[in-house]
Amino acid sequence: MPFIMVLLGAILWGTTGTAQTYLPESVHPMTVGTFRLAGGGLILLIAALSMRQVSFRDWAWGPTIVAAVAMAAFQPFFFGSVRLTGVALGTVTGIGSAPVFAGLLDWVLLKRRPSKKWVAATVLAITGCALLLLTGDDVSVNPAGIALALGAGLTFAIYSMTSKTVLEFSEPSAAVGVIFTISSILLAPVLFIFPLEGVATREGASVILYIAVAATAVAYFLYSSGLKALPASTAVTLALAEPLTAAVLGVLIVGERLGFFAWTGVGLILAGLIVLAVGGKVKSKEEKQIERLRNGIERTKELDRDIRP
Repeated sequence: MPFIMVLLGAILWGTTGTAQTYLPESVHPMTVGTFRLAGGGLILLIAALSMRQVSFRDWAWGPTIVAAVAMAAFQPFFFGSVRLTGVALGTVTGIGSAPVFAGLLDWVLLKRRPSKKWVAATVLAITGCALLLLTGDDVSVNPAGIALALGAGLTFAIYSMTSKTVLEFSEPSAAVGVIFTISSILLAPVLFIFPLEGVATREGASVILYIAVAATAVAYFLYSSGLKALPASTAVTLALAEPLTAAVLGVLIVGERLGFFAWTGVGLILAGLIVLAVGGKVKSKEEKQIERLRNGIERTKELDRDIRP
């Protein structure tokens, strides 16, 4: 089930690019990024507050701030790379590098050595992402753009790892709601830099609403729900379903054409995701120990709540 939730979240992310093609040309991508965080964050935060899932006194503020800064930084890194290198190379490099960074962070910080199945799945999926570039379009390899894309991959990996820590002490809607609300506050100055006329149109408002609700609030709720039960490196690799979805929608809706190598890339990404999903059904001793520890923490928290006057 956690695998399916992460995949569904990534599939919803993959619809963002297609949705943005319906926006007026005057709407800057950074404006979209700011509105999606503000809208999606507020929706989940209001839902969490209404269900009394947020206790600011006992909140894990340290990892929350790191996750919020990482998600806020992801926006200019990602959109800057797309502007300098193009959508295909910027997206593939940014999203494709995230699993590598997540695996390295898992290894260095948590001393969790990547499994052979994770390595195989990640190599398959990243190779598939690279082949998606071979669509017949010109690709501009800009060093600054590549650096920004790698920054996007690193910040997304940091977000996934730190938000997972927050999820140990809170529900997904509460965690994402608080993190994204802080991120949108950090990005608020963007709204005073770029024009907003296109957002005020009926078409612009409809697209922004879809991106904020479906491709952000619902997508990140699903992703975080799955992330709560999965290693961050595994969840980030499963998130490579995003460029896969974007490529398929580009063919079916936008009218783009994929060549032989691009379709091979689609197949490799699918193969990587299948390897990861099937391999994840068998839990290692370490994962079982982590699950027992997590259950113990939950029981301790419940007992603590019962004992408090």
